Amino acid sequence: MRISARNQLKGTVVAVEKGATTAHVRIDVGGTIVTASITNQAVDELGLAAGKEAYAVVKASDVMVAVD
Repeated sequence: MRISARNQLKGTVVAVEKGATTAHVRIDVGGTIVTASITNQAVDELGLAAGKEAYAVVKASDVMVAVD
């Protein structure tokens, strides 16, 4: 896989919950769960299921940092 996004988090799918049109995919990345909302069609095309390896790819124009 080649992709321009630099924030690629490799992990294991722990759950796929399909709704009417959109699914929530939960990926365990080193003990932290990252959740993505993608189409049911994308879930099927990617063959996503619990136990499979996948990447959470984060592409954002801004990242904010805050402190108390």
